This record gives sequence, structure tokens and C-alpha cells, in this order.
Amino acid sequence: MSSRIRSNVETAEVVKAHPEVLDKMHGLAAQLPNVVVSADPVPTPLPSGLDAVFIRQNYHDLYDEFMGPADVAAFNKAVFTALKPGGVYVILDHAAAGGSGIAATDTLHRIDPARVKSDVLAAGFKLESESSILASPADDHSKNVFDPSVRDHTDQFLFKFRKPR
Repeated sequence: MSSRIRSNVETAEVVKAHPEVLDKMHGLAAQLPNVVVSADPVPTPLPSGLDAVFIRQNYHDLYDEFMGPADVAAFNKAVFTALKPGGVYVILDHAAAGGSGIAATDTLHRIDPARVKSDVLAAGFKLESESSILASPADDHSKNVFDPSVRDHTDQFLFKFRKPR
């Protein structure tokens, strides 16, 4: 195994709302060599020279009141700066209805995939690929992702962006 340090960052805002998350991250890090856990406010100072940044099911939270809301453009620029040339930025989130922008981020915990693309491309990234592996055509995008009728079966998008070399 490589001696390189791996960083796992959870935002201070999420930890404040869900303190158990940090305990789980520390528990996982204790089992893995060279993992550092941090909980900083958004935009968090990311380590430089990263190969990848992965955000799972909470990009939409950047727009929510409990996150400040965050300066999303500054956050994406911080990710861009932290990545090595050729590094990847992967975003997985719950899809909102097309054309809804950020209207459903706080109420339904969803975001319009087109808004995510627009945000990230504006930071200088190139969209390399997208996957429909987690798409769920039966999800009509009108329910909160925690609603029992759609929980664990929401329509989700997966984007892979790359920092130009």
C-alpha cells in the first residue's frame, strides 16, 4: 500500500447537524493506514495535489441554509485548485426535476443535474463522463429523498469531471 496520505473531509456544518458522522469517519479511518479526517467549514481548505475529489449525495446541501449557504463557486474553485492537473471531480446526487435549478435542495434534498454541470464547468472543469447506472425512471422527482416510498430508489446522477492537464 502506498504511503501517501489520504484525506477524508466532512464539513463542519454537517458534523454540527449530525455529530455521529464524524465518529463513523474516525472509526473507519482507524482501520485504514494513512487516512486523515478533518471537519472544516465550507469552503474547506483542501490539501493540494489531490488525485480525486468525490462528493456523494450532498452537493445539493451546499445551497442550503445550514451550510451558510456556501459560496458554491468558491467551493468548486477550491476543488479545482486542490486537484492535480488531470485530477477528477466526481459528483453523485439525487436528481431534481429538469429546469428546477436549486429550488428543491432544501425541501426535497435534490438538485437539477444541469445546475451541477453549469456550476462545475464554470470553475474550469471539463465533463468527462456521466453515468445512468443509478437512474430510476420511476422516481417522479416530487418527493423528499427520505420519503419511504422512494428512499434508496431515487433517480440519481453521476458525473465525472476532469481538471485539464
